[in-house]
Amino acid sequence: MIPLSYYLILGAILFAISVVGIFLNRKNLIVILMSIELLLLAANMNFVAFSHYLQDPAGQVFVFFILTVAAAEAAIGLAILIILFRNKLSINVEDLDELKG
Repeated sequence: MIPLSYYLILGAILFAISVVGIFLNRKNLIVILMSIELLLLAANMNFVAFSHYLQDPAGQVFVFFILTVAAAEAAIGLAILIILFRNKLSINVEDLDELKG
């Protein structure tokens, strides 16, 4: 049986990779969206690990809600990305400074 600490370490590594992807690559919008999805998956893995460790299915049910929100976020994010690419012919985040309010 794999100990809980291995899952938590893997979740922390995935979380750190996603944070690095968000902060170091601030130019490409697709990489930022993928990093946000990786961040949510790292949190989901911790929910599933604790749910299995504590023999409580509530964490696994909560993961389904998070995955539903993540799928909606990805669909809306990609739709916005397509509209921005059609208007600006670029997905570079620095080219989107006209959206500032």
